Amino acid sequence: MAGVFEPNSKAMRTAPYVVANGKAVKNDRGRKSVSIAVIGAGGVGRHVLTQCSQILPRYPNASLVLVSRSKRSLRVPSFSHKLSLSTWEQDLGASDSPALSPSETLDFLSSAPGKCILVDNTSNMDVASSYPSFLKKGISVVTPNKKAFSSDLGLWQAIFEAAYPSNGQGGLIYHESSVGAGLPVISTLKDLVDTGDEVQKIEGVFSGTMSFLFNNFAPVEGKGGKWSEEVRKAKDAGFTEPDPRDDLNGLDVARKLVILARITGLQVESTSAFPVQSLIPKKLEVCSSGDEFLEKLPEFDGEMEKVKDEAEKKGRIVRFVGSIDVQSKQVKVGLEEYEKGHPIAGLKGSDNIISFYTKRYGSNPLIVQGAGAGGEVTAMGVTADLIRVLQRTS
Repeated sequence: MAGVFEPNSKAMRTAPYVVANGKAVKNDRGRKSVSIAVIGAGGVGRHVLTQCSQILPRYPNASLVLVSRSKRSLRVPSFSHKLSLSTWEQDLGASDSPALSPSETLDFLSSAPGKCILVDNTSNMDVASSYPSFLKKGISVVTPNKKAFSSDLGLWQAIFEAAYPSNGQGGLIYHESSVGAGLPVISTLKDLVDTGDEVQKIEGVFSGTMSFLFNNFAPVEGKGGKWSEEVRKAKDAGFTEPDPRDDLNGLDVARKLVILARITGLQVESTSAFPVQSLIPKKLEVCSSGDEFLEKLPEFDGEMEKVKDEAEKKGRIVRFVGSIDVQSKQVKVGLEEYEKGHPIAGLKGSDNIISFYTKRYGSNPLIVQGAGAGGEVTAMGVTADLIRVLQRTS
């Protein structure tokens, strides 16, 4: 009968979709099994696993085989089993197995049949340094970990030399959420570069924290609050790290610029290779805690007020931005002034905005804008990368 395949026939095994219970579903007959390990199951990781519970049923050949937090782990007794995506959190909480080291995780996944994917939701440098080892074994890596791609240039080179296609047998590497959370920043830049466009300049607001602070401290309309009050509000709203200095030192933005600059072809060694303006008063760098820093910060409100007033006298708005001038090979992070009608000046909330100035786009840049922080949107970028790997490896 036309359109009906005999069970186990070649046509059945190779058809992309089959009918099951009256519905078209992906055909996993003849497909290789895919084992997925998730490291970092709190915060972003929890959201990733929630999203996986929605998308993995579309990939019957994919199995969750390992979930790990800093103190404990949960893994399948054999690769014929899979962990439950509905009870993983309770199961992990009941587990008495310690967390696996990167080398132990590598050994575990190397013994799996079929393909493997490591989803690293941590900011752990030891795990990041192990990416080349995973990739050489054909294990794909999906991660939002900025440190892996913004630290030593040698690690960057080792990662991509070990990955496919540089290494024909290597795993795939995706890290969209290392810049801009779930925004398509890295994929957009890679598309521009891979299709032969000439990227001339990248400029924007790369930090949801800094965006929230300056949109409230120096709004386009109105006076805005005192700097110290806005920093405290941002912390209370969950927009800063526990110690706000980790955001105000500018290094988070600098790491993102290193990643983008390297994608354009610039050999940027590290965040110390270019000027990064810190908004931490010198006298407060030695504070023993974030709480002490917040207590003393009002003493320095006048300094930031002066910066804001000087911009206002020119009819401008001050913002904390990062920029990469590809042609002159100049990278910098810090305060800049903009006309009130400029897209960067008009951001709302904690939105990011990244402008790509290229030869094709001329004077009107390609702009990516939207929420650049938050667990769910960051997880969306990670999960979307996971889907890409599943589509390429299944």
